[in-house]
Amino acid sequence: MTQPHIISSLDDIAERYDAFLCDVWGVLHNGERAHQAAYGALQRVRANGKPVILITNVPKPRGPIPRQLDHAGVPRDAWDAIVTSGDAIRIELAARAPGPMFKIGPDDYDRTLWEGLGLERAQLGDARFIAISGLDREDETPEDYAEMLQAAKARDLELICANPDIVVRVGDRLIWCAGAIARDYEAIGGRVVMAGKPFAPIYDLAYRELAEIRGDAIERARILCIGDGVPTDVAGANAQGLDCLFIASGMHGEALWSNGKADAEKVAAALAAENVSARYAMAALA
Repeated sequence: MTQPHIISSLDDIAERYDAFLCDVWGVLHNGERAHQAAYGALQRVRANGKPVILITNVPKPRGPIPRQLDHAGVPRDAWDAIVTSGDAIRIELAARAPGPMFKIGPDDYDRTLWEGLGLERAQLGDARFIAISGLDREDETPEDYAEMLQAAKARDLELICANPDIVVRVGDRLIWCAGAIARDYEAIGGRVVMAGKPFAPIYDLAYRELAEIRGDAIERARILCIGDGVPTDVAGANAQGLDCLFIASGMHGEALWSNGKADAEKVAAALAAENVSARYAMAALA
């Protein structure tokens, strides 16, 4: 196992990079409150003229995200632009309009994902594809969807997944995400389409934002990805040929720590389990 270099401050490596792609949930906030040290680190790199793109697997277009970050306590001078899995997957959804689609996900949460696409909804037996933003209720588990997935597989329906994350931590709780359903559908041979991390479309959006901000493209060797998701943030950085700073908290809690700090051996084992690597790691962004 190749162990990442454990650092204590983003400042220690910031001069090596010209831009930063930073995860949101688990790094900048825990679903309930912002991490001041984390957004402070991003404020400092931006003060040195280095753009920060927030790159998140939230299954919504970016429109409402700044207000949600305001509510969480993340100041707007900690980032330059936002790209979301919702933005990336809307391209796939639009290509399949008018459907009809069988939708999974809470209506009060994901409404903006479908707006303006002209998609019709139908029951599973009449749908041309499935679209999922999340589980219908927080108390559900992926097992609750096993029978439905078998029925979808029997009809060879595509599953369009707006959030590749498996779980997300909300305070002290772990909540299942849409990616868990996509994982289980792939496991039985179902066809799945995803555009968020670790897949290329969301990074393409991020590169476009960086080019707009800087006026030209930034070499990938000068871009650093920051995130706590091993199969999403780290795997995505690896696939894009980008250096990664792995945040060994977020969805992991303190399981990868020893004596209050990131444990290099535990971190290396967690990364190796997914066949990925990170150049750096720290307990929490600071």
